[in-house]
Amino acid sequence: MAFLYDILLQEFGKRAIAQVTVPNHITDNLKPGFGQRPYQIEAFQRFILCDSEDFEGKPKRPFHLLYNMATGSGKTLIMAGLILHLYQKGYRNFLFFVNSNNIIQKTKDNFLNPQASKYLFNNKIVIDGKEVLIKEIDNFEEADNQNINLKFTTIQQLHIDLNNTKENSVTYEDFKDKKLVLIADEAHHLVAGTKSG
Repeated sequence: MAFLYDILLQEFGKRAIAQVTVPNHITDNLKPGFGQRPYQIEAFQRFILCDSEDFEGKPKRPFHLLYNMATGSGKTLIMAGLILHLYQKGYRNFLFFVNSNNIIQKTKDNFLNPQASKYLFNNKIVIDGKEVLIKEIDNFEEADNQNINLKFTTIQQLHIDLNNTKENSVTYEDFKDKKLVLIADEAHHLVAGTKSG
């Protein structure tokens, strides 16, 4: 089976991909100067093309997409830009999970702390003329429909929370009748079979 990267290239060609405009709700709301590398722009263009066009080989919704990018190339930045794009498309709730607490803390700083050197967003996020806040939440019951709601967890904690229901944790009910985006960082660490050693 061909990779989506190759299907998009075959179906539309480099020229068509290059003509996709990255919308202002992404470019204006990322930290100034961020997301300007050609391969980052192309990553946004490919997602937008995949999301907006019908083509042979297009994955069925919900999409399961993977960005295979080198360390330091801006994967987290791509995630931030896609969160902005998906917010504009009506998504408000995002579950961000990783394999370790160390990565969670760094990621929280990148998404939530405007004083952090690697903070990903502009000082003020404005989408469709409205200011949007990025809120960290413990569960999706406390989410609000006007802002970006982010739940950070490890894959291990997510498993525990889903299988041992307790107050202020994620439950299977959180997944019912909600538009929810799951984002996994360092995905190669999430499956035990892919770990070396």
